Amino acid sequence: MKLTKLTRRGTGLLVSCVFAIPVLAILFFGRGSSDFPPGSPGPEVAITINSGDYGSAIASNLASHGVIKSASTFLKVLSQDPRGNSIAPGSHRIETHLPAVLALSELLDTKRNHGAIAVTEGLTYSDIVKLLKSAGISSSSSTPKPFLANPRTSLEGQLFPATYFFAPGTSSNSALSSMVAKFHDLATSTGLLAGYEQYSPYEVLTVASMAQIEGDPTNFQKVARVIYNRLHMGMPLQLNSTVQYAANLRGQIALSRNATRINSPFNTYIHVGLPPTPISNPGEAAISAALHPADGNWLYFITVKPHDTRFTNDYQTFQSWVTQYNNNLANGAFK
Repeated sequence: MKLTKLTRRGTGLLVSCVFAIPVLAILFFGRGSSDFPPGSPGPEVAITINSGDYGSAIASNLASHGVIKSASTFLKVLSQDPRGNSIAPGSHRIETHLPAVLALSELLDTKRNHGAIAVTEGLTYSDIVKLLKSAGISSSSSTPKPFLANPRTSLEGQLFPATYFFAPGTSSNSALSSMVAKFHDLATSTGLLAGYEQYSPYEVLTVASMAQIEGDPTNFQKVARVIYNRLHMGMPLQLNSTVQYAANLRGQIALSRNATRINSPFNTYIHVGLPPTPISNPGEAAISAALHPADGNWLYFITVKPHDTRFTNDYQTFQSWVTQYNNNLANGAFK
């Protein structure tokens, strides 16, 4: 009986091994026939993905450059991985002789995409044009129409901050149009198109553009409230950011008395009301703050030192904070 059991056990093991060998062989040789093995990538190549390229076009492109062994294998990977819908246009530097799964990962790596352009919150229209030029985006003789109509037909404020991916040969008009389209989507989703109280969507956007520069995400709503409170009272906004925009002095901490006398409609020290256009391209947080300002009667605010912004409706208190600010500035607190 013991011998019988042992024989059966041995037979069972033998049968298992007999079936295991061809299964492993199929997996190994099957992959080898339609996919490159991992661990031995070749030199990098530039893969251009154009806007609107679909799965089969991308797969053929990769196969023709030796990145993958089989376009059909890559398409199977795409069909099983939802990230495949996120492949961005641009010039991608990726390795050759890659398994299809790794080829997809490298295509999704933004660091490998030389068509990526990061538009950060607070940049101006001129900043963005320079950014596009430095990225090799060709200039256009025309510019897109702003989504929110305004007397100056200005795009300022309507180029939504985000990371964009552009294929080689993209024109500045096309790139800017993408940013306006992104702004259109945000204006719709945030409720900007409804405005705030008596303020139009464009006026709210202008408030958001000032809050973006004057504050930070922790106090955008308070800054917006100060702006609205001053507007309601007919007080000049007296915001350094608007003068810095007019005089191209953005980024400077202090503002000279002479600068506050500059002859410009953006000088809110001498002109009551909002500047004629936004002064930056605000992000979603600043736009939301302009639509939903904090409750308060503040009329003054000042950043006494980094990360210490104070709000009050008392002028004497504000003046005491100005003294503290000047002392901190002189002692290098803002360096």
